[in-house]
Amino acid sequence: MRNCSEILNEILNKRGITSEEQIEEFLSDRPQQTYDPFLLDGMQEGVDLLLSEIDKGGRICIYGDYDADGVTSICIMSHGIGQLTDNWFYYIPSRFEEGYGLNIKALDKIKHQGATMLVTVDCGCVSYNEVEYAKSIGLKVIVTDHHNIEDTIADCIVIDSKKPEKYLEGREPYPFKDLAGCGVAFKFVQALQRKTGFAKAALNDCLDMVAIGTIGDIVSLRDENRTLTKYGMAIANTGRRKALSSLAKAISLENITSENVAFGIVPHINATGRMDSASEAVELFVSDDDMVIDEKIHKLMSCNNERKRIQEKAYENCIDLVTGDEDFIVLYLPDMHEGIAGIVAGKLKDRYFRPVIIVTPSGDGFLKGTGRSIPSIDIYDVLNKNSSLFVRFGGHRSACGFLMPEEKLEQLREGVAREIKALKYSNENLFEKKIETDTSLVPGEVSVELAKELTKLAPFGEGNPNPRFLFKDVIIKGLSYMGENRTHARFSICSENNGTRDYANCVFFRRAQEYSNILESGNRLSLIGTVSYQVWRGQERVQVIVEEIL
Repeated sequence: MRNCSEILNEILNKRGITSEEQIEEFLSDRPQQTYDPFLLDGMQEGVDLLLSEIDKGGRICIYGDYDADGVTSICIMSHGIGQLTDNWFYYIPSRFEEGYGLNIKALDKIKHQGATMLVTVDCGCVSYNEVEYAKSIGLKVIVTDHHNIEDTIADCIVIDSKKPEKYLEGREPYPFKDLAGCGVAFKFVQALQRKTGFAKAALNDCLDMVAIGTIGDIVSLRDENRTLTKYGMAIANTGRRKALSSLAKAISLENITSENVAFGIVPHINATGRMDSASEAVELFVSDDDMVIDEKIHKLMSCNNERKRIQEKAYENCIDLVTGDEDFIVLYLPDMHEGIAGIVAGKLKDRYFRPVIIVTPSGDGFLKGTGRSIPSIDIYDVLNKNSSLFVRFGGHRSACGFLMPEEKLEQLREGVAREIKALKYSNENLFEKKIETDTSLVPGEVSVELAKELTKLAPFGEGNPNPRFLFKDVIIKGLSYMGENRTHARFSICSENNGTRDYANCVFFRRAQEYSNILESGNRLSLIGTVSYQVWRGQERVQVIVEEIL
């Protein structure tokens, strides 16, 4: 059997982290992999323009999105600009009345509130027409964003880590393309601090929001994102932001981990934008007032409960509409609550392992679409090849959104079907679901020591998943079922090693009845799972969380 260090190094090497320097950086509590914010094209010009407007007494509007990345981006940008002026406000469009991104009606409202400058976060990079309108009514515009830019770019200062070389006018691209919107907002605040010299502590005050937004937007947790998220998670667990600690406690989180952020905190933030107004979440995180914090947390929890109720009903209805033969699922659902369309699309994507678009009416003869995709298909690229159908369109490889005329829905179906047919022709394994494992383990290698060592690889998420292990030729012992309808199971896995038997405790959630015949057969089997470390009533425990039985 291998020791813990050997197993850890094998995982790191498989993930391309091979040199002593790379390993030290990856495992460090104080990583250093970060870049000069002024390497972002447009940063110097954007900072100078903002500071000039502040000096003139201008009124700044920070314009964001209604998801966790947008909410945290607003918190970050407002904190930075707030170091220099009190003459600012923020605006989040209504998902239901305005939709994602810049829109003309919102710009009129913002101008009416006395704004002289618009600073976007997590949106705006391709909003050419809206930016032109903003300029026509006297608004100066700075865009900070992280979405893809193809043939259209807003004609203003655009700060985007994904900006293509054709728009860089000879400048080098930013060294890391996968910043979330909150990451770009943080780099802008970092540049403001360097230019003006306000207290560096103000940057640290933002890092918890960077971590939450970065995890929530499912961008790669490697390179600079790992550095920002690691520092941010450490700050989140200090209790420095009272509102965040209170929210964690309210939803029964003992500590704040990347998994707890992804499956606990982020859904509660997103629920406000889905069911009500994302401003509720912003007001929570910028407040120190106990009464305000309690009120907003109650709102977030109420919205999330309502979201789950509506979502489950909608998901079950969608299953009845899917034949299972589609290579690209496009569902027109006139009665669906559009706030949960994206989540339902994601659940259908996972169930059928196909890209999914859900389309709902937005009024005035238009349809709003939300898409989610599997790893092997770039949904942004597929839809971008049909971009002539859309009035508005944006997104990235795994998720996208658009607005289109109702009469073009069939053209969209035909267009995506054509693109998927071409992809299948060039890749016959397009829909083959692959479960990657980091290495094999034998039950005797599962220990508290190993589980503790594996936590050094956190934060986990896109680009750096919780390590998955393959257990070969093991026997199930001590099987017991749990939950209503015996949907979960506990058991041990056993293998022989040089004449001795080694055991590891396992838990299998949700699908125990689906695999009951295999679990009860007594035959040797293989399974894939992650190693979980827990402390319960002062006792350290380790168990394997089973994901697949082979």
